[in-house]
Amino acid sequence: MNKRNTFLISTIAASLLTSQSFANSDTAETNTTLQQTIPASKDIAYVPYVFSTDSTGFAGGVGVIKQGFLQPQTTAIATLFYGAEQDIITNGKPDTANFSGGFAAIFDYLIPGTDRLLFSALGMKAYFPKARYYLYDHAHNSEEDSYVETSGDSDFIYATLEYVLPMGDGINNPEGHYVLQNGFALNREGYGGGVPFVTGRTSLGITGFYEHNTFENYQPAISRKDHSSKGLEEWDTNGLRFFVDHDNTDYDLNPSRGYQFRLQYSRDFGWGDSEETWDFLEFKYNHYIDLPTFSFTQQNVLAMSFWTGYSFSWDNNSEYKPGLDNHRPPPWEGARLGGMFRMRGYNTDRFSDKAAIYGTAEYRAILNWNPFRKNEYIPVAVDWLQVVGFVEAGRVNDTYNFDLMHDMKFDVGISLRAMAAQTPVRIDVAYGDEGTNFWVMVFQPFDF
Repeated sequence: MNKRNTFLISTIAASLLTSQSFANSDTAETNTTLQQTIPASKDIAYVPYVFSTDSTGFAGGVGVIKQGFLQPQTTAIATLFYGAEQDIITNGKPDTANFSGGFAAIFDYLIPGTDRLLFSALGMKAYFPKARYYLYDHAHNSEEDSYVETSGDSDFIYATLEYVLPMGDGINNPEGHYVLQNGFALNREGYGGGVPFVTGRTSLGITGFYEHNTFENYQPAISRKDHSSKGLEEWDTNGLRFFVDHDNTDYDLNPSRGYQFRLQYSRDFGWGDSEETWDFLEFKYNHYIDLPTFSFTQQNVLAMSFWTGYSFSWDNNSEYKPGLDNHRPPPWEGARLGGMFRMRGYNTDRFSDKAAIYGTAEYRAILNWNPFRKNEYIPVAVDWLQVVGFVEAGRVNDTYNFDLMHDMKFDVGISLRAMAAQTPVRIDVAYGDEGTNFWVMVFQPFDF
């Protein structure tokens, strides 16, 4: 998923989920997709929202979120959006364009006739006036301003089938239900950090994906500063992802102890109009340590994450188009760093190459102080506030070797987070050697 997609989805999701609370008491039953015990009058919400980004300009829309869609545990989201007119440059000529499109998703639909096979799907069709890509100059020592800026389409469809294995927590709780009180999971004192696969929740899954991006500013400019796509007019990719996921924490949306890991292999087989075949293998491990609290905190946690990936197909020694290596993933896929998930002090997908390594540590403290709790002027239940300090390190490289551990990029940051409508929402500020970035997103950063 690329820069505009992730930011747009996060903005929409944050707007929809925090514009109305579906819980009407301090205790609610929930799962990983915000399932709750919902009164009939509040199981659907129509929500207007506004936002502004470099790639969209000032924009707004209206969305609908439906809890219990078709099945009690299923959530459905749909929205339409439109932006103000933006001045752009296309193929050396001034022009204007508007951001526009729509997004729809369904999460955790239990396949009829099964008790542990879940289906999720999401899709977007959108037009961006000023999208940025690091298509050509994206290696570890590349220049920050060597990006492509273009108007164009950005469309995607993802469909996932996930089978929860009948072992550990998956035997009696395949859908991952939790009972929450004031934003904390109840009766989970004995959970988290157990023997892998004997305890915890393990699932196997497959995701089909299709992504379509166009670059209208494709003709090279005469000036030295050239932000065109150098003749590349579109990039389509499709394929499959295969994954195994294991969650051995006390509460997946905001763990205080335990661990999680995920192994995933993605491949574009060259079907249909695919630009180029490619593959990518990645592994992620998260670990959480419950720490003693202070007089002003309810929960203190040291959260750590390690992620690494490698593209076997990427051929650094040959090109299928000038400046584009054979069998490389698109710039929004594969071994990449930068953005709201990894290396937050850098632009989205700022660095990409054949291999990548990344590590981070966060100190998370949930405060006793919460002026928003049961505030009649706020139309959403805010259960707690969390302050976070974090540090990140990572690097991309053209070979998977010990060079990945040398001359790494670093950033540091702070974050304010809240449990709003039973969903973590975060505001991150991160500083790296290329400047400071500000991110607004739903869910904890390790969840991606």
